[in-house]
Amino acid sequence: MNAVEIEKAISDLAEQPFDAEEFPYLFLQAFGNKETTLKRLRRGDSNKSDFDGPWGGVLQTNNIHIAVAAPGEVPETLKRLKASPATTRAKAKFILATDGDTFEAEDLASGETVACAYADFPNHFGLFLPLAGITTVKQIRDNAFDIRATRRLNQLYVELLSTNPDWGTDARRPDMNHFMARLIFCFFAEDTDIFNGEGVFTDTIAQMSARDASDTDFVIGEIFRAMNTRTAERAAAKLPRWADHFPYVNGGLFSGSLEVPRFSRIARSYLLHIGNLDWKQINPDIFGSMIQAVADDEERGALGMHYTSVPNILKVLNPLFLDDLRETLEAAGDNARKLLNLRNRMARIRVFDPACGSGNFLVIAYKEMRAIEAEINRRRKEDGRKSDIPLTNFRGIELRNFPAEIARLALIIAEYQCDVVYRGQKEALRDFLPLDAQNWITCGNALRIDWLSICPPTGTGVAHKADDLFHTPLDQAQIDFENEGGETYICGNPPYKGSQDQSKIQKADLQSTFPMDIGTGSADYVMGWFAKGAQYLRSTQAQFAFVATNSIHQGRQVARFWPKILKSDLEIFFSDRSFKWSNLAAKKAAVIVSVIAVGHRGAREKKALDGELARNADFIGPYLLPNVKTVVEESRTTISALPKMSFGSMPNDGGSLLLRFSEYKEILKANQISSKFIHPVAGTNEFIKGIERRCIWVADSEHAEASRDPHLSERFDRVEKRRATSPRLATSRLASTPYKFGEIRQTGNERVIIVAKTCSENREYLPADLLPIGTIVTEAFALLDAPLWSLSIASSRLHKSWMATVCGKMKTDYRYSNTLGWNTFPIRPLTEKQKADLTRCAEDILLAREAHFPATIADLYDPDAMPENLRAAHDRNDEVLERIYIGRRFRNDTERLEKLFELYTEMTATAGQSGPRAEKA
Repeated sequence: MNAVEIEKAISDLAEQPFDAEEFPYLFLQAFGNKETTLKRLRRGDSNKSDFDGPWGGVLQTNNIHIAVAAPGEVPETLKRLKASPATTRAKAKFILATDGDTFEAEDLASGETVACAYADFPNHFGLFLPLAGITTVKQIRDNAFDIRATRRLNQLYVELLSTNPDWGTDARRPDMNHFMARLIFCFFAEDTDIFNGEGVFTDTIAQMSARDASDTDFVIGEIFRAMNTRTAERAAAKLPRWADHFPYVNGGLFSGSLEVPRFSRIARSYLLHIGNLDWKQINPDIFGSMIQAVADDEERGALGMHYTSVPNILKVLNPLFLDDLRETLEAAGDNARKLLNLRNRMARIRVFDPACGSGNFLVIAYKEMRAIEAEINRRRKEDGRKSDIPLTNFRGIELRNFPAEIARLALIIAEYQCDVVYRGQKEALRDFLPLDAQNWITCGNALRIDWLSICPPTGTGVAHKADDLFHTPLDQAQIDFENEGGETYICGNPPYKGSQDQSKIQKADLQSTFPMDIGTGSADYVMGWFAKGAQYLRSTQAQFAFVATNSIHQGRQVARFWPKILKSDLEIFFSDRSFKWSNLAAKKAAVIVSVIAVGHRGAREKKALDGELARNADFIGPYLLPNVKTVVEESRTTISALPKMSFGSMPNDGGSLLLRFSEYKEILKANQISSKFIHPVAGTNEFIKGIERRCIWVADSEHAEASRDPHLSERFDRVEKRRATSPRLATSRLASTPYKFGEIRQTGNERVIIVAKTCSENREYLPADLLPIGTIVTEAFALLDAPLWSLSIASSRLHKSWMATVCGKMKTDYRYSNTLGWNTFPIRPLTEKQKADLTRCAEDILLAREAHFPATIADLYDPDAMPENLRAAHDRNDEVLERIYIGRRFRNDTERLEKLFELYTEMTATAGQSGPRAEKA
């Protein structure tokens, strides 16, 4: 379940008649507990409670202790739950007591408490999201309103489309989205006195429209018409008296078509329920990204899952420019002139998000800058001063029209809320209406638009104003703006799409951002934003920082694209190498991302972040390592004295030369085939999951003998026909040898060390294993007749760190490469003593695995269930290997990689190779 689904279940529970006996189970059910779990609790099998109240208690281990109290005894019941030994033994995270009238709960880890009327407890559901496996952030807990509003708006949206199916077509969908944006504004305005009274919009609809909703569309349409009619034109407009008191809004929000979809009785009811929420609580940081899901068919199924937390956004904005503003403020102290200079500087700063979605980055940047400006005004004794920071300085490009409209609306709401906080309600209201007609969010394809037309370095941008916010041309900057001497900061979270997930249009978009001689077939879609950002910087003194999947600073993309992006005088001045970018979905794996900031060479101090480790640096290379500019390129031979690694043999047989283990047993029994024609076979999937398979393996000298077996002969015929009919010439030529694999890289008599082709990012080590002699490797890498110490190296944390950096990823899995990962791995020639020590470490790892037979590699290397003896064996292996490099264990992966890159640079130069590609210093 996600947060929105949980909120609905909790709200439904609060609206039902209170059932003291069932409440604990219904509460747990609302957070995703399955019926089998609840049955065990009801029977007492898993209920650890020691509470002896009238209805007993329900204690779920590692989760919550719940008790229904006698009337008026909720506080005392909560105290008893907290003091209960069972609560401590079961490591409960929460305690909860209610009598159906009042509701109290406590987060035992943080000490955060809730005390409210029972009917109001859904407003606090965010506190309990960890019960559903959702590790959330404080902004969500404090703004449960946004999730509740999103869910109700989605109900209304779906019901309106059901009643007005034509509004769901491509032609009418924009009209539907525009209508929803207008409603959101009205709900906010009626609860914040913008409409001169609380609940005016909702109350007017409730009073003036029929209960059967037959004229609800007319009533709403007249209210919208009033908000699009200037005061001087009202008499001629002949507005109904009940609509005439709504103010003129302007800003293009209510211009253009005022058509309203037809309402059903249910839709009218939904609308009134939405209006009865307290819209003063709206948080544009969160609400914008959630509400866009209302109008997105693909996202609605995962409603509420997409949320970019404020702390994550600040990981981009702080190092880009906010930290500098705060440091300048601190240095200014109470110096009035310095404070004025900073305020004037901030008034000219533009923040530009070319993948703005519903405006999260722009809203947070605006609110943070207003906070700094308010402190300037306080120190200058100018509290309540009107802001010098115009919304038109916060610009965005968004491909979809509804998020683009919501982004502008979120900024308008943020401006009003900031005015209320820093200037007071009266001043905020005085300046709020009518809205400015300028539109600073452009709807279009960011990889096709010239960013200089949206944010020209100096002077006036493209000046186009439209009467209707919702029907302005695409690809068009729509404001007048003077910015002589101002700064531009580009930021955002562009879309992540790997090369295999891109549409033809997206592939063409990406190619348009690079020179034609640079193939972008393997590039992540986000790389286009880095290329566009670099182009923009070459014409301006701007800087940019984007969030991106860490695939763009790993593997082949580094050598192919980063030298092009960082050519001329550009450099990375800040990086946060790896952190989780999570969302609101329960148990949803977080994406591992990085922040990369680029500016002009020498303009900023350089800082590289890796987890909690922050390092100042002279430069930051494309692998985001401090003081490492080297780019590793593929090598056909090993740069170190390591045994040769090759990719496995490929059958190219349509499956006829491969046998399931059960199939092999049946064939062997029925046909009495000589076992010499059957070999064990293993690929990455087989050896990790412990799947036994066999293959037919026949040498040229054995062909005649093998063909006399009817079963083998039939299989050879199938292989021959498949290959002969292949449109590929190389495959059709293989038809003459149907008894052999298409690509053969071993004799079948070797001792084999197998190395996985892919590796989950969650595993601490690259999977590798020693297989029985004669095993055929396919869809994996193999070291044939290699010394056992090579298994020690392949299985080390040091090698995993190198592989993860230089080999790159396929979706969320690391993709291994012998030419990038093994052949380039730098290690000095080993002494016989060192080889013996590493051999012993490899043996210990294998023995530790054997002790847990029949557990598979997948079982043994589950990061949450790795056996202690196996972990200890790997720790010894890591220590022995790392001492060979620096005489001690490395402190972290950053230190490992710095040493490996240093050694790689030295060894490739010494070997007389072309050497690593590096930028000019």
